[in-house]
Amino acid sequence: MAAIIDAEGIILGRLSTYIAKRLLQGEEIIVINSEKAIITGKKETIKKRYKQKREVGTYRKGPFFPRMPDRIVKRTVRGMIPYQTPHGRAALKRLKCYIGVPKELEGKKTESIEEAKKQPANYITIEELSKYLGAEF
Repeated sequence: MAAIIDAEGIILGRLSTYIAKRLLQGEEIIVINSEKAIITGKKETIKKRYKQKREVGTYRKGPFFPRMPDRIVKRTVRGMIPYQTPHGRAALKRLKCYIGVPKELEGKKTESIEEAKKQPANYITIEELSKYLGAEF
């Protein structure tokens, strides 16, 4: 059975390290409400940094950076896993991220990571960032 983690109000970097560690140990993990995770810092600088990441490279060769919230979470976790090795690639395949809560997971018991839950003064939600990058969901 896969562990279901609710990302609502959790800092993205701390969530990602926690998930990466568990994936490398062989667990299957499902992340719900990925659009409600937060990134700490000033909104303008975060938006500028992510916009720059999207504009790097070419449309043919990449690097390709996502707009959708579930994909941003998965990409952040990917950065913390040695995904170019067979062990890392297998770990990344055990991760599923969703926007909101899918019907098949409604009513199931979810985990929340308390040590990653902080309410900083300056932050931006991934939903807000995605809409700025041009995602429609």
